[in-house]
Amino acid sequence: MGMIMSFMGKGMPSTQTLNMLMGTLYKQFIDKDVKEFDDFHAAILDIFTTVNSTLPGKHYDVPSRKEVQECFIKWEKGDQESKKHVFVEFITQRVKVGVLDDSTVITGIVTPPAAMAAKKAGENVPQLKMIKAIPDFIFVPSATVLALMSAKLSRKMLMGKLGNSAS
Repeated sequence: MGMIMSFMGKGMPSTQTLNMLMGTLYKQFIDKDVKEFDDFHAAILDIFTTVNSTLPGKHYDVPSRKEVQECFIKWEKGDQESKKHVFVEFITQRVKVGVLDDSTVITGIVTPPAAMAAKKAGENVPQLKMIKAIPDFIFVPSATVLALMSAKLSRKMLMGKLGNSAS
């Protein structure tokens, strides 16, 4: 069990991985012929489309036109090395790498066996005899998704209440 948890990892990816990702995105960016703001804006939109279609989970919001225009002004003034720095800084500020919290991981690990145990126990209760008709391959993933959704929702509600009480 410990090996599985160690392979899952925790926290941010390594600096080397992020540098490789940023290098790839910048290469895709400079392959476009960027001479004016509209070209720059289209290239940034293409980068966010790539990130959203490649990375699982949350889809990242594209920065506003004003933010892209401010970045373009900085980018346009710089030399080749500073242009790359401006681009990398802009992308890293706008795209955050998601990290799973402990409650999500624990819920995802604990729920499937608990769902199976609950289904087996529910089959012996006369009022829940119909639970036998639901196949395990439907019941377990459904229960897991519902548990993950409720864990995330309760965490957001708790954070919302904590955030409101602090102000």
